[in-house]
Amino acid sequence: MIMPKRFAMIGAAGYIAPRHMKAIKDTGNELVALLDPYDGIGIIDSYFPHADFFMEPERFDRHLDKLSRQPDKKIDYVSICSPNYLHDAHIRLALRNDAHAICEKPLVLNPWNIDSLEEIEKESGKKIYTIFQLRLHESILKLKRQIEEGPKDKIYDIDLTYITSRGNWYDWSWKGDSSRSGGIATNIGVHFFDMLTWIFGAVENHKVHLNEIHKAGGFMQLKSANVRWFLSIDSNDLPDSVKEQKRTYRSIQMDGKEIEFSDGFTELHTESYKKILSGEGFGLSHAKSSIQTVFDIRNSKISEVSDDYHPFVKKTKK
Repeated sequence: MIMPKRFAMIGAAGYIAPRHMKAIKDTGNELVALLDPYDGIGIIDSYFPHADFFMEPERFDRHLDKLSRQPDKKIDYVSICSPNYLHDAHIRLALRNDAHAICEKPLVLNPWNIDSLEEIEKESGKKIYTIFQLRLHESILKLKRQIEEGPKDKIYDIDLTYITSRGNWYDWSWKGDSSRSGGIATNIGVHFFDMLTWIFGAVENHKVHLNEIHKAGGFMQLKSANVRWFLSIDSNDLPDSVKEQKRTYRSIQMDGKEIEFSDGFTELHTESYKKILSGEGFGLSHAKSSIQTVFDIRNSKISEVSDDYHPFVKKTKK
């Protein structure tokens, strides 16, 4: 009989945490301890009502340490759903307590953070995983197969547009502070950049045409694709055709044709957990490319808008 794995969670009151709770439950495992400075966490009653809850990281850390000294109670995995700038510290907390880490994207904010974590991973013997759910989306997998089976020397033209509307609260939260979130390209774009480089190859050249608190856009030359990209949390950027119906718009066009991937997201965290539990999860080496990409975007000078701009960038700059 396979015994359920024991999980702890950091950042349990956040937006993404319920997807992790559901994934832990759907894979037949147990969430036994949670940490969050905010105590409005009633959602846990729907999944693991008997889990221990902590508001202070010192007490949570002590609790995990105590459990690690009891073979039948030690934590196997720590799921990390905290603000981006705390991921590095919370990953270290997990490994320090002899547990694997499963961390939401972005795994870290800076490329050199990954180098340090690689050392700690080797020292501890524990693994660090991240969530790249787009790599498991059926439409994206189909696209990857199509590119692999297509002409080897073809350069594709890609337009990536992602608008996910946010209210005034965003500016007052950690997400509106680029030193803590990494900025808009990191906060909402890192998994798209990972997906694009996974399919079309490494970034060979790039430009940033726009980089503001609420929106960013630019151009990337990948090994097998030229990518114009635009990311925004401003509802005013939504196309007129969807403004009255929904607050999120995702679009990937390849050579002028739309790649449909609007649906099929609800179970991807569960699929991610299944991969991790079977030893096939995405680790530090998988995250390096996208972390470098968003770091470069964050630290790039703004280029003049030229022929390689995304149409939404031109519209924004009018």
